[in-house]
Amino acid sequence: MSKLSVQAPKSVVMIRPHHFTPNPMTANDNSFQSNDEKRAAAAIASTAFDEVTRMAEGLAAAGVTVHVFEDKTAATPDSVFPNNWFSTHSGGHVAIYPMYSASRQSERRSDVIEMLKTDYRVQDVIDYSGLEKDHVYLEGTGAMVLDHIGRVAYAVRSNRTNEVALERFCTHFNFEPMVFDAVDRNGKAIYHTNVLMCVGTDFALLGSQMIPDVARRREIIARLEETGRKVIDLSVEQIENFAGNAIELDGKDGRLVVLSARAHEALDAAQIEEIEQSAKLLPFDVSTIELAGGSVRCMLAGIHLSRREPAATQLLYAAG
Repeated sequence: MSKLSVQAPKSVVMIRPHHFTPNPMTANDNSFQSNDEKRAAAAIASTAFDEVTRMAEGLAAAGVTVHVFEDKTAATPDSVFPNNWFSTHSGGHVAIYPMYSASRQSERRSDVIEMLKTDYRVQDVIDYSGLEKDHVYLEGTGAMVLDHIGRVAYAVRSNRTNEVALERFCTHFNFEPMVFDAVDRNGKAIYHTNVLMCVGTDFALLGSQMIPDVARRREIIARLEETGRKVIDLSVEQIENFAGNAIELDGKDGRLVVLSARAHEALDAAQIEEIEQSAKLLPFDVSTIELAGGSVRCMLAGIHLSRREPAATQLLYAAG
């Protein structure tokens, strides 16, 4: 169906939370976050655990290698979103990031990094987390949406994205930074770039109307189109339903666009047809996880590294 792409990793890391809850310490600048007053905390946590389990199993069935780590503590309510604290890059490079909320800074796990070193070819690990002491933050591939083909890092200005840290990352990892402002319908800054846009191999999803500077909006669209991508514009309502929070992966039958059931329902028929010209849509119900203000993209840390040994079967890796 589709050729191998450096944009679409074949492996991912997921964290399965045992005590999931929307994090009150991150609600102030995350307008996508909400609460469920009708269910008890234990019921919410149990459903979230099941959503992660079903998604991991569904991805593995589609041919994606899934490394699942358990979070049995109640101290890290947002641990289900590992893409914010680390990223991996071709050539054997790993980055570890400074997190804005103190409640999220303890999500970083040495066992995840050690697994990457054991199972994949890792040349170096660059740790930016010390920048937290200077109140400088860059929340990984939440703060940045990376074009691994065109080597562009798209980043919305917010509490979670410091331009000094972004420049440092781009210098180390050979990306061109493209920073811009984006706001929700109430004029509040979008907290993470990856709820606004998704860059695939042949297409990009973008909530362009949420970029108030028209000239900058055109520059972002033009930069995406320069790489040969079809830009699929998403409405404000579609962004609010997490339609921009998707990720392209490589499965056994070609490329996949993984997104939530809610996001899939928000897309119209023409948009679905456009996406499926190059990749199959694979939706999962993560409606409980979405209470925390993130969706499927946030739940998946893509592994852009070479395996040490070719996997004969897809791996569901449990640790910790």
